Amino acid sequence: MTLTEGIAAIEAVMFAYGDPITIDKLSEASGVDAETCVKLVDRLEQQYNVRESGLRILRINNGFQIAARSEFADNIKKALETKKQQPLSQASMETLAIVAYNQPVTNAFVEQVRGIDSSSVMRGLVERGLLEEAGRLDLPGRPISYRTTDTFLRCFGLSRIEELPPLPDQEGQLDFDELEEMAKEKELEYPESVQDSIYDYVTEDPDGETGEDTENDSDQS
Repeated sequence: MTLTEGIAAIEAVMFAYGDPITIDKLSEASGVDAETCVKLVDRLEQQYNVRESGLRILRINNGFQIAARSEFADNIKKALETKKQQPLSQASMETLAIVAYNQPVTNAFVEQVRGIDSSSVMRGLVERGLLEEAGRLDLPGRPISYRTTDTFLRCFGLSRIEELPPLPDQEGQLDFDELEEMAKEKELEYPESVQDSIYDYVTEDPDGETGEDTENDSDQS
């Protein structure tokens, strides 16, 4: 590994890690021995200083961390405020609903319900102050659970979480049998063509064939 490659490797690791990283962990991740790692961190810091970069390297206890220079704090604050003011995406609304009605829940639970990776969405909601950590579950791996915050309640005009509107399947949503019964009761109220459409829909079999098609098949046989 060349000098340039070594510096690039430790820079990438520190940037991606986010938190202060120990020299031992940095050495293991970058593939550079610990003594050389310290020298490369110093060299990287020199490069930042020479080109007057907006980044610097912090030394916190026994770790190193890439951070923005304090003189750019106002610029960063404006960027973060703009990000927070952006409207919630459909993915964020889905995730909030899942957490709100099932809290506390893990990220894995949210992903199972949505059927898609939701880690970035969850992280964004935590950054906005709409979700917060609710401790760790007593399960293998001790996964973090999440719940809604007071900010969530304020944003949605709620005083407490119990004021959430009931889910459709908990209050009055029709199941298949009820829908079929309603269709039969309404036969005299709809034109014949509409009756046929409703009955075809509610008697559709798992293979996608309607009751009418099934009846025709039996006549042919």
